[in-house]
Parts: sequence; C-alpha cells; structure tokens
Amino acid sequence: MTADSRRRGYSRCRGRAAVLAGPVLAGPLLAAMSMLAAGCAGPAGVQAGAPARPHRAASPPVTPTPSVTPVASASSTPSASPSVISVPPPAARLHQTRAFPSARTRVFHAEMTDLWAAVVTGRPRPAIQAFFPLTAYQQVKAIYDPAADWHDRLFADFRLDVAAAHRLLGRGARHTRLVRVIVPSAEAAWINPGVCANSVGYWHVGGARLVYRKDGELRSIGIASLISWRGRWYVVHFGAVLRSGAYGIVDDPESGSGQPGPAGGC
Repeated sequence: MTADSRRRGYSRCRGRAAVLAGPVLAGPLLAAMSMLAAGCAGPAGVQAGAPARPHRAASPPVTPTPSVTPVASASSTPSASPSVISVPPPAARLHQTRAFPSARTRVFHAEMTDLWAAVVTGRPRPAIQAFFPLTAYQQVKAIYDPAADWHDRLFADFRLDVAAAHRLLGRGARHTRLVRVIVPSAEAAWINPGVCANSVGYWHVGGARLVYRKDGELRSIGIASLISWRGRWYVVHFGAVLRSGAYGIVDDPESGSGQPGPAGGC
C-alpha cells in the first residue's frame, strides 16, 4: 500500500470516535515507506468504511464478562513520577500457541502500568515491552519485510499515538492516576493464518479501555487493538488501526469508563 493509498484510509477505528492530534512529523522512513501489511497489523486491502471481518474460532467465547484489571486505588495519591514495572520479554524464536491471554495476570498489570507511564511522559520507550514484539511480528506477517514495517509503520504510529494521548492529558499529566483497565475478553476472536496478510494465527480483541482519574474526574481512552503472542496480550494499535497520514490519534476519549469494544477487526 502506497502513501496515496494510506491517505484514502479512515481515521475512525472500528466505528469508534477518534481524536486526531493534528499533523505530527514522523521519521523520514515513515514518510517514505510504502505500506506493506494488511488488516489489523497492516492497512493494505482494507477500504475506508469497510473494516476487515475476522475468522472466528469455532469455540464459544472464553470469558463471559469483560476482564477488569485494577491498577491503582482511586484514593491513591498520584506520584510526581509515573511507575514503570519490569516486564519479561518474550523468549526469542519460540513459536505461537493457542493459549488464551488473561487480563488478570501480573504481567498484564505490568504492561498496562508501563503503557500508562508512556502516556504520562509522552515517550513510548517505557511501554516497549507492552508493545507487540518485533520477533513475533516477523513470524506473524506474510509480507516482504516485516521488520521494516514494524519499525517504520507499526511502532512509528504507536509513538505518534502516545504523544497524542499525552497532549490529551494536558497540564498536570504526571499527576493523573491509572485506575483500571477493561478488556472485553468475551469479544476476543482467534484470527486464522491467511487472514489480514498473516502467516500465523493469534487472538485479537479491540476496544479495551484505560480508565484514569484526573483532577478528581474519572475519564478513559481506548486501546484500538490487542493481539496475543504465546498467551500474553500486547498492544499492536493504540490510537487507531488505520489513519490517513502521519499524525497521532486518541481512541474514543470519554468521561467515565466508556464502552469497551466493539468486536471485529483483526
């Protein structure tokens, strides 16, 4: 997919409202590259207004209700410095499994804590272990150069979206407090190999919610797409799956906890 094709994409993910942060210059590689991937982890082949539909597993949903991960007490005193928790990296060169990810594990709690630290500081690096691993992406994508696509598009978009979410928090961002993370686990679907230019299957769920407190008010933003690798959830698209240019997007900012989902995508 070329840069012209990308401009014909849509900036609204899964029908949810998305806040555009305005044009932001990305690295020269992002500006020059052609879009290689397809579907959830790559926009090629998905037309505006027609999100790809996943192949769902034959088995019923694994979890009947959304998974809620408490991150901090609502009455906690915000720290001047955001917390970062060490997250174990995935073992290199191991293959995918069908293990269903849980949003109630210590590892997921650590991933979301680090994602919030990235939002609070406006820097993506604290959340690098919460982002879909390069080594896994190289196995998943059936495209010419998945490593280049990961660096020049996938992580570059994540960097822009983190910056956009940071700007949404505004002054006093470091004094916000992540309260909980809601993952609509019942809406997760197994994406079969061959769908969305993938050579390996994975679990996918859209529309998780980061619920936070700022100035005494409960607010939330979405995570456009989580996908699995070896039984763990990872962020693969933060603000949106597709966009029409090199700018950051905040997925569905709301007062209160917002509405997780909807299902669909890959």
